[in-house]
Amino acid sequence: MAKLIPNRTTVFVSIGITIATIVILLAMDRPPICECGDIKLWHGDINSSGNSQHISDWYTPSHIIHGMIFYGFGWLLFSKLGLGGKNAVRWGLPLAVFLEAAWEVLENTPMVIARFRSVTANWGYSGDSVLNSFADIGWMSFGFYLALKLPVRVTVILAVIMEILAAYVVRDNLTLNVIMLLFPVEAIAEWQAAGSA
Repeated sequence: MAKLIPNRTTVFVSIGITIATIVILLAMDRPPICECGDIKLWHGDINSSGNSQHISDWYTPSHIIHGMIFYGFGWLLFSKLGLGGKNAVRWGLPLAVFLEAAWEVLENTPMVIARFRSVTANWGYSGDSVLNSFADIGWMSFGFYLALKLPVRVTVILAVIMEILAAYVVRDNLTLNVIMLLFPVEAIAEWQAAGSA
């Protein structure tokens, strides 16, 4: 089965989607950088005003895993099922960037911000800075690249390790975020709250 190797055209399309996302987020009045005025490579406190405002944080592994999942989804569509013909595999990266970009826009709507604040471990969540959203698209692209280059077994093991590490350190990860956003579980909420007490 063919790998989802982008060509120059699909890389430029991916960059175009990213630029369009930045413009949309700025039009939504998202802050360009953290309102604290700092730009940090790493911010590790998920219950602070700097959460989701910098280049990386404890949710970065989730975005890397998004890239791995989106690679698998694109591979299923374009390589396994053959949708779009033999050259469609080149469009795996733009599809992944589009999906991540759509999430970044949706995630920063008042409705989703309110949902995060009410049912997830991010009680003080105020949305992402544009810098953080841009970085999240980059981290997702890195996850896509890892899935392209690594054996499936290694990719899955890396994803599991990242999920376990984030759950252990901050009591949150991609799996818990999805569960709590869609079907909040009181026992999970209590466990997460105990970690921030």
